[in-house]
Amino acid sequence: MPCNDLAKALRRKGLAVVAFLFVAVPTAFAGSLEQAKRIHDRIAGVPPSDAVLLQMAADIDNGDAIGAAFRAMDNANFYNITLKNFAAPWTNRAESVFVPLNDYIATVIGMVRDDVPFNTLLSADIVYVGNGGPAYSVANNNHYQTMEDNGTDLSTALTQTTQSSVNGLPSAATAGIMTTRGAAEAFFVAGTNRAMFRFTMLNHMCHDMEQVRDVTRAPDRIRQDVSRSPGGDSRIFLNNCVGCHSGMDALAGAFAFYNFDEETETFSYSPAAVDSKYFNNDANFAFGFRTGDDSWTNYWRQGPNSLLGWDPNLPGSGNGAKSLGQEMANSDAFAECQVTKVFRNMCFRDPTDTADRNQVAAMVASFQNSGYRMKQVFAEAATYCMGD
Repeated sequence: MPCNDLAKALRRKGLAVVAFLFVAVPTAFAGSLEQAKRIHDRIAGVPPSDAVLLQMAADIDNGDAIGAAFRAMDNANFYNITLKNFAAPWTNRAESVFVPLNDYIATVIGMVRDDVPFNTLLSADIVYVGNGGPAYSVANNNHYQTMEDNGTDLSTALTQTTQSSVNGLPSAATAGIMTTRGAAEAFFVAGTNRAMFRFTMLNHMCHDMEQVRDVTRAPDRIRQDVSRSPGGDSRIFLNNCVGCHSGMDALAGAFAFYNFDEETETFSYSPAAVDSKYFNNDANFAFGFRTGDDSWTNYWRQGPNSLLGWDPNLPGSGNGAKSLGQEMANSDAFAECQVTKVFRNMCFRDPTDTADRNQVAAMVASFQNSGYRMKQVFAEAATYCMGD
């Protein structure tokens, strides 16, 4: 049967022409269709429409696979599903994806959608809110829970605003997602505020405390609650505890004025005095460092952790969460972490061989040189793995 007659027959039977294309066109074009579908499935989590599939395949045939990937991002599910699930584990200590939408997740989604430079994730006076429903509140998550309950389309409903206009923080005290209510509820609650530093390192620099352990740093900023002879053996402190606390305590001082009250479920900032949690168990070693303000210094700029690639244009010390967020998010480790997470999300595996590692390195350079555009990272990862 001639090709045109076969196509007409397929239409009479109610079959999409795309089905004809899969069996009747040259192998090269069939490959681009498969690649286009794979890119769309991974970016949006759902199959493309026939029209979008053909457009993406044409992009690939014309040597513009990146353009095909960006076309897939026009699907609302990239924001409602892929990005929501991508960011959700960062917002809780269990690293679970099964958490309600909150201001942390919404802000990540909005920043990706609007190409907001992602190296401002830990420092900007920014938050994304929806339209209608309960107003944003530092005392509850009702605003975002209502959006989720109503199935709100996050690709269009989110609007960028400033944290300082909705949560009462001075603009100078805002620090991107670290000062969202969602992050505060998870990491500023109880404890000693070290959790905020540890989970920010883990989620956004892809290093946990054991990986940055360095016993050669000065212990002068280690707080009073850390025993210098746990179990009566000072060697444990000198060869173990000091490795994490010397760097972490010197940096976590940036959070000295923040707290999340479990009883009122409210996030607060009190610059008049260091939060009392910083003096928990201060009798453990009375001669230890006693936090007097929100200053911080990065001892890890020297020694083995200099390999995290700290920005030489930044001072390496300062006051408050905003400047600490700038220090962390302008490191090479931050850029490599975002790229590696996206690679894993799009390719369903970690980088494993030389080709993968070279691709990640190229994507890191592209990410930094493109103004930290996360959509570019998703596009490059999805197209790299479209043949998997």
